[in-house]
Amino acid sequence: MPDNSSSRPSGFDRRAFMAGAAGSALVPMTARAAAQDPRAPAAQDPSAPVDVTLHVNGKDRRLRIDARTTVLDALREHMGLTGSKKGCDHGQCGACTVLIGDRRVVSCLTLALAAEGQEITTIEGLATDDRLHPMQQAFVDNDAFQCGYCTPGQIMSAIACVKEGHAGSEADIREYMSGNICRCAAYPNIVAAVKQAAPEILKG
Repeated sequence: MPDNSSSRPSGFDRRAFMAGAAGSALVPMTARAAAQDPRAPAAQDPSAPVDVTLHVNGKDRRLRIDARTTVLDALREHMGLTGSKKGCDHGQCGACTVLIGDRRVVSCLTLALAAEGQEITTIEGLATDDRLHPMQQAFVDNDAFQCGYCTPGQIMSAIACVKEGHAGSEADIREYMSGNICRCAAYPNIVAAVKQAAPEILKG
């Protein structure tokens, strides 16, 4: 008689095996390892508040904020420093420009945690007593603003432009200030303001 043992069920279900393998592939390796090791630390909630100290305009400001908070939102929402403006919130208009060290940054794209331990200067930190910063005074003298919404970012960027050595000609000023948009189109006056303030800033 022929041996029909090969046609008998072996207890192995190919479809069940494939379904189980596909399901396990969807679970990340780290999650599977954590599930297998009860001693593994629980994943930290990214929305949980964190402590951060920001050095702003010469003062330490201690905050408890969401880790995803930007420098701009930390300034405006947590410190009440509303001079830096939220324009596009995509780093494209320059209205939120501040200085971190001597480097100009768009604060709407910079995490507050990344700025910890560095000197942050905003428009509120420029004037001393009743005396305007030379760049602020130059903007007033040259009518380098109309609605004024972009002006804080323009001034902060202009100071950096001078310190970077890019204020030697009108063409350089226009090129290196091109990241700051003025919807009122006060560009000729802005260039004139930068030219006026540059010698005094470089002097000291």
